[in-house]
Amino acid sequence: MERRDFLRGLALLAACPLCVKTAYAAEGVHWSYEGQEGPEHWGSLSKENSACSAGSQQSPIDITGAIKADIPDLATDWRSGGTMLNNGHTIEVKAASGTLKRGDKTYDLVQYHFHAPSEHLVDGKNFQMEVHFVHKHAETGALGVVGVFMVPGAANSTFASLAERFPQKAGEEIALNGVDPTGLLPASLKYWAYEGSLTTPPCSEIVDWMVAMDPIEVDPADIKRFTALHSMNARPAVSGNRRYILSSI
Repeated sequence: MERRDFLRGLALLAACPLCVKTAYAAEGVHWSYEGQEGPEHWGSLSKENSACSAGSQQSPIDITGAIKADIPDLATDWRSGGTMLNNGHTIEVKAASGTLKRGDKTYDLVQYHFHAPSEHLVDGKNFQMEVHFVHKHAETGALGVVGVFMVPGAANSTFASLAERFPQKAGEEIALNGVDPTGLLPASLKYWAYEGSLTTPPCSEIVDWMVAMDPIEVDPADIKRFTALHSMNARPAVSGNRRYILSSI
């Protein structure tokens, strides 16, 4: 076990015990994407959220100036099924099972969820949506998150299957059968990598980010189904603070 991963796992446990379970967002302290509980105020809502304002490796960022590097290929082995929840901030699918391998590291798929518009930018440009696949390293508790941009175009059968069943009310959860999350991946998994954070409170800086270079196309009508429920749920891009962004090509 690498010492850095061990320390990051301890930081995760200390900063956000709940995130070990959900790997997504803090509960208990109300937060929003606008107004006095919006992103610019997250850090002051509670001491647990202090990284949102004081952290130096926050996410999302504008991906620019990436450096070509010999970084490991990504390999996914995900299973169909799980449950789908409208948690009040996004639509989240709690995964049945699955793994992500990156070199000698293996992460377990915990859940995946959606943002509109995209949280990450590429050379200052955002996309209509972004899906985040959240994984956890079993030994360290560190997170590995794969981000995929979504653009209007041809229908995507996986997203269409989700969209037609989106839970309409916050707190509503349904069983999900026969939906394979692999259908939300582009044909190529060339990607950018950087060290960052959760993009929601408590903004813990314990995430290995892997952002796919190629977007996927989805039916514009399905995008509207999502934005009818969550019209804007993206944290604005924050400073890269001179972090290295590595490129697989």
